[in-house]
Amino acid sequence: MSQADFYVLPDADPESRTAFLCRLADKVLGHGLNAYIHVTGASEAERLDQLLWDYRADAFIPHGLLNSKPDAPVQIGWGDQLPQHRDVFINLALDATEETLKFDRILEIVIQQPDILTATRKNYALYKSNGITPKMHDMRKSSS
Repeated sequence: MSQADFYVLPDADPESRTAFLCRLADKVLGHGLNAYIHVTGASEAERLDQLLWDYRADAFIPHGLLNSKPDAPVQIGWGDQLPQHRDVFINLALDATEETLKFDRILEIVIQQPDILTATRKNYALYKSNGITPKMHDMRKSSS
């Protein structure tokens, strides 16, 4: 059975979402797991690819676009493409699908933007209707 975690950030800025994503990807790797980051399209994937290279001077997150580096522990993709592993699915796209449910762990990063809030509520309902009890991590409490 999959596990879903929602990280609710206090900010509305999309950059806070990607910065938090980098921290999550680093943490996933620290646990010896592979991660698939699902984005909306090629331009977002390329932007995220560059961001992961520049994440921290003292850290390296081995990653790549799904079709160009299929063996990288962190892979970035969009559309119907999926990696070979089913460890961790980090959803930066708005919609979750039935394929999302096949991963052992699903991570959603929520920022205070109407489209993100609406989409993640819908994803939360999808997970619940499939027997997954999502865990909420309210990061707004720790930022005050």
